Amino acid sequence: MNKLRLAIFSSSVAAAASLALLLPAAGQAQESSSVAGPIAPANGTVASAAGPAGALSQALAAACSESQAEFAKFLTRRNQESFTRMTAAARVAFMKRFVLLSQPGKPSITLNLSGRPVVRCETPDGAAEIQIGGADQQDNLAFMPVELRDATDLAGSDVVRVNMGLVREENQWRVLSLGLVLLDLPSLAVEWNSAETSANETEALETLKMVAEAIEMYRKTYLRLPDSLAKLGPPDPTGGVAVATDDAKGAKIAAKTAAKVRAGPDAADLLDADLAAGKKDGYAYRYVILGASNLGAVAQFELAASPAPYGSAGKRSFFRDASGSIHAGDHKGAVGNATDPKVE
Repeated sequence: MNKLRLAIFSSSVAAAASLALLLPAAGQAQESSSVAGPIAPANGTVASAAGPAGALSQALAAACSESQAEFAKFLTRRNQESFTRMTAAARVAFMKRFVLLSQPGKPSITLNLSGRPVVRCETPDGAAEIQIGGADQQDNLAFMPVELRDATDLAGSDVVRVNMGLVREENQWRVLSLGLVLLDLPSLAVEWNSAETSANETEALETLKMVAEAIEMYRKTYLRLPDSLAKLGPPDPTGGVAVATDDAKGAKIAAKTAAKVRAGPDAADLLDADLAAGKKDGYAYRYVILGASNLGAVAQFELAASPAPYGSAGKRSFFRDASGSIHAGDHKGAVGNATDPKVE
């Protein structure tokens, strides 16, 4: 498994200053903040910790499994509203900031011998273990030390330590801060969505180039342009023959039929099914053939990729003209054209 990593939020002076106003006064009564202590066996009892420690362990378990609805329960009302408006990918990316693994996992919660929660997140690539320390609590605020490590790191040589804050809102503990930074999703969502939109636009541009290459490959193979993008898609594995597969004999017939299916001019197997249908990752693709001229010029084509829906999928529309140059411009989701600035 790769080294575990923690994506800490970009800090700001304003956020740190805001959090400083919420810190408990010195000298207040508090639980022991140590997170050390023997861990219960893997088959130990499920943690039943109450209060902020219980809420935080449940939030981390939801982040592990990437359960968006469950995780949202442990956000403040203000952050909940922004969380639901974020794209699905941005919500998942946000939850990943609370655990050390890049894949969704199976969470389990146990109590160590000190009675404090330990969250374990198991994925196909490995496991992370998160130990929650004693709460430093005053009225409706609680701050807890958290240790995050690779579950195989028994020596604790690569432990990430961070304090997490919770606030009691509507009689329920909700996540307030990670380290010294307040969780301000309304502000963070704008930044993340902008970054995701930019990445999606870049991917759409590369996909447009790939489609153009597939069209040219089709031309070389079949000596003509495809009538539509559908001609570039995968062949029907059944060969267009309906075969019952609810018994062993039917399954064997289906396997033999699929083995005989080959790519051809009606299904060249140059694009996946989504692209052959004209849609991929929030962009719609349009293909137009420009007929050959009376002077014998070879038929050419134009390609366009437009964000759908506009804004969340991207803002720029991409257009490949007949000469092969690609242009980009913001057309509010409409098809671009050759007057837009060229892009590489």
